[in-house]
Parts: sequence; structure tokens; C-alpha cells
Amino acid sequence: MISRENYLQTLLAYKDTKTIKVITGMRRCGKSALMILYKEYLLLTGISSSQIIHMNFESLKYETYKDYKALYDFLVSQLETDKKYYLLLDEIQQVEGWEKVINSLSVDYDVDIYLTGSNAYLLSSELATYLSGRYVEIKMLPLSFKEYLKFVHELRPDLEKNDLEEQFNQYLKYGSLPLLFEHKHWETVFESLLQGVYNTVIIKDVLERNKVADIKLFNDVVRFSLDNIGNLISSKKISDYLSSEGKKTTHNTVLNYLTFLENAFILYSAGRYDIKGKQYLKTLDKYYVVDMGIRNAVLGLRNADYGHILENIVFLELKRRGFEVSVGVYRNFEIDFVAVKSSEKMYIQVTQSIASEEVYQRELRGLKAIEDNYPKYVLSMDKTFIKDDEGIQFKNIIEFLLEE
Repeated sequence: MISRENYLQTLLAYKDTKTIKVITGMRRCGKSALMILYKEYLLLTGISSSQIIHMNFESLKYETYKDYKALYDFLVSQLETDKKYYLLLDEIQQVEGWEKVINSLSVDYDVDIYLTGSNAYLLSSELATYLSGRYVEIKMLPLSFKEYLKFVHELRPDLEKNDLEEQFNQYLKYGSLPLLFEHKHWETVFESLLQGVYNTVIIKDVLERNKVADIKLFNDVVRFSLDNIGNLISSKKISDYLSSEGKKTTHNTVLNYLTFLENAFILYSAGRYDIKGKQYLKTLDKYYVVDMGIRNAVLGLRNADYGHILENIVFLELKRRGFEVSVGVYRNFEIDFVAVKSSEKMYIQVTQSIASEEVYQRELRGLKAIEDNYPKYVLSMDKTFIKDDEGIQFKNIIEFLLEE
């Protein structure tokens, strides 16, 4: 099992604190593997196995404890008041009323608590009420390109390591879910594997949880959203399009479906931010998919929207690095991304190439208009010796993804 080092280090930073660690992310993005790695780390550092309680509620082994009272009674029976315990509870949302268990244990026992969940409902207002600011959310995504290379080279040392551009194309094609690397020849099975993951997520975390009645309409919304990554869209725009195709719906229904997909961590939205007015705009968002392989499995392989695919990859990388990401609006210009983290801010344009003068001027015009002094970047697939234009920096996307 290959370590997801960044996430492991984040857990270690909160180790032995009363802060409850909540790891969220799409199913099969690596949360359970991270729990196993963390358990192995605890054992290696001398923590007794009797002080580590690891339960994965996806397993029938723990079906008995999906009632919060049964879970509480079981855990209390394992705890002694004079010892410290590490609770690693996977897919905790499967337990009805789990918040009550966690709240009580964190108050009454010396426990270090780690939870995972595959739905944003995990951090609903009810949890905030019970735990009142005593938790930290660790948002987990599938493999970064740097992690992908590490996984690939360990599994297939025979592959050529020097052709980064070719391996990047494979990353765009097959996606970034760690489960692919359970199969040495993932190229032959990736579509069926990813279609299976997608169907599981849709059924368990969307259709069943939200009691969606019109499954065909829901699938139409999914396909439209995946087909329009990086485009400005709205629920009304989608509902108007579907209605024009003879599929009657309302923008409220579409908005609900989009929310369900976001809550299951399949889609991520980026709202529009008025840079000059310093406020978020209420109309039109962009949506990005959590994994390019899943998109390819649902829609089939295509490269007609290669620019938006690159934009999707950069968006996810910024999220991995802890940035809040929005679409910038400055006067009549659109900036692909405004990325903010604490006092750090940057403006980013993403394009396949700036080799043509027309594209070059178009991508830089908006950045040059912005009057503040935060860093500005143009990311492309170009390899050029030109690194700067009036303070705007040029970077190759692959080099950006491999940065520390």
C-alpha cells in the first residue's frame, strides 16, 4: 500500500488532540486506505493494538452497530478510563445518530477520534451543533499527478519514466482513483472499474439517500454537467436545455440534483467573484468533476474540450493545496481562477497554448487589467523560455502539478 503522505502528515499534525478529525471525500478516493496507513503508523510508534479501535461500517462485520446506542455500548465496553484510545471509524454516516456517540465519548473518555465519510451531510448543521467547533475537516481528493506517477512507477517499474507528457495524457484518460492500482493492467479494465464506482456512488450516496424518483432525468443532468465542465452554467440553463429536448423539468429540480452531486463529492462548483467589487455574484457557476476517468467512463473518450479538461485538473490541484477557488470577474474580463488561502491570493488563467498572438493577448488582457499586486499566472502546456510579461508569470501545467 502506497502512502498518501500529505494526508498522513495532516493527521499527524492533529494527533493526540481533542480535535475530532473528519476526513471527507468521494467513495474510493483513498479514505479507508489512509485509515489503515494511520493505524499501521500508530502500531509502529508503540501504540498497543488494544488501544486502537478501527471499524469500517461498509463491512457487514459491523452491521450490528449501525444503531447509535449499540455502537456506544460496544465502544464503552472496550474503553478503560486510565488509558488513551484511538478511534478510527470509517464511513460513520452509516450509523444513525452517530454524532451523539462521538460527542459523548469525546467528553467522557481520553480518546483521539478519526472519522471518514463519503457525503457532505456528514458535516451538516446537526454535527456542528453537537460538536460545536471541536472538529477539523480534512478534504480528500483522488491522486494528484505527482501521486499518480508514484503509484504507477511502483506498480509498473517497466514503464518509461521520462516521458512526462505521455504519462500526463494517461492521467487524463484513466483518471486518478487509487483503486485502479489494485490492477496491474488497469488500462484494460478502467472503464468497467470506474463505471462500477460511479454507479455505487450514485446509488448509495445520491439516489437512495435523496429518494430521487426520476432516475432518467437525473442521469441526463449528470451527463450535461460532465459534458460542460468549465462552462458557466445555471440550473435554469440546464432545465431549459432539457425541456427543449422534450424532457420536462424545473430549474429547482435541476438545482437539487446538482446539490446532491456536490454533496457526494462528484462535482465541485466554483462561484463567480467580482474582483473589483469584492463580492460573489449570484448567477452562473462553473462545475468541475472529481475524477477525469469517471467522466470518460460515463461520456466516452473525447478531447474536443481539452482546454476545459486542463482547467479541471488545475482546479482540483488548487483545492488539494488548500485554496478556496472561484471564477474571477474584472470589468468585462473573466479570470479562470481566483485562489485564496489565508492572506495568500493568486490569479490564474489556464489554456492549452499561448503560441498564437490572439490567444496570448486574450489570456493576458484580463490579468493586466487587475490593479492589485497579487501574483498572476498563465498555465499552459507550452514549453517556453519566456517566463514573465509585466509581472505575469508563465508556467507549464505539468511543471506546476509537480511543484512542492
